[in-house]
Amino acid sequence: MHLYKVFCIFLVLCSCSGVSLHAADRIISLAPHTTELAYAAGLGNKLVAASAWSNYPEEAKNLEKVASWQGINLEKVIALKPDLILAWRGSNPQRILDQLANLGIPIFYSNPLSINDIANEIMMLGQYADNADYAKTSAQQLLRQASKLRQRYHSSTPIKVMLQVSNQPIIVASAATLQNEILQLCGAENIFSTSSVAWPQVSREQVVDRHPQAIIIGGTLSHVAHIQAFWQPLIKIPVITIPEDWLYRSGPRIILAAETLCQQLELTFPHIMESK
Repeated sequence: MHLYKVFCIFLVLCSCSGVSLHAADRIISLAPHTTELAYAAGLGNKLVAASAWSNYPEEAKNLEKVASWQGINLEKVIALKPDLILAWRGSNPQRILDQLANLGIPIFYSNPLSINDIANEIMMLGQYADNADYAKTSAQQLLRQASKLRQRYHSSTPIKVMLQVSNQPIIVASAATLQNEILQLCGAENIFSTSSVAWPQVSREQVVDRHPQAIIIGGTLSHVAHIQAFWQPLIKIPVITIPEDWLYRSGPRIILAAETLCQQLELTFPHIMESK
């Protein structure tokens, strides 16, 4: 999507995010991906606190932590006197967010489901930055990188893959996920794309019947042997790893996950990829 098209829907997205534009100098991020979005939008100097596991960029590690998977520390948040809160819609506890909103603190709700969504949210957040051009540049770069991958790896004969999240139970990704777009950028076909839920639980038999050519996981090379052992002797196919933070955070580093996957597929299936 061209950047000018993003601007055309900017005001609509502002309305959908649940926050109107205003000055913001003390910002709290309640999810790791919203922390990364904030830095990508040029808001690093305005962040006063963040959630646990907000570890990128490096300076985010030094922020006071006010939220985790266990919930939000309401007292800490109020004491920091934020004038904007970045929340993850559907993940952060809504009851506490409503309490904060009732105190007059604006809430920016984030839930990007595509690379275009990520770019849109970066630019929306950029309106609170001292220099909005910083966010525009970040968003434009993200969209340009995605377009480049899409053009390079498009194929009429995609590689059949499964993005596996866990073993017991076996959880995979469907088409209703941001991660599925990463597979598509690299010319891969998600064997569970037609599932009616975003993260379906499947059986070994369902996987075997769909004949995947590769398994994609979030992790490191140290996890490969474990996954291969889990599937033997039913399936003996390559296991491709992508750093978890890149793959599962809905922030700008999702493009690094895509670039890594494309490169790994090209190395693993050179004859197929050469035909693209």
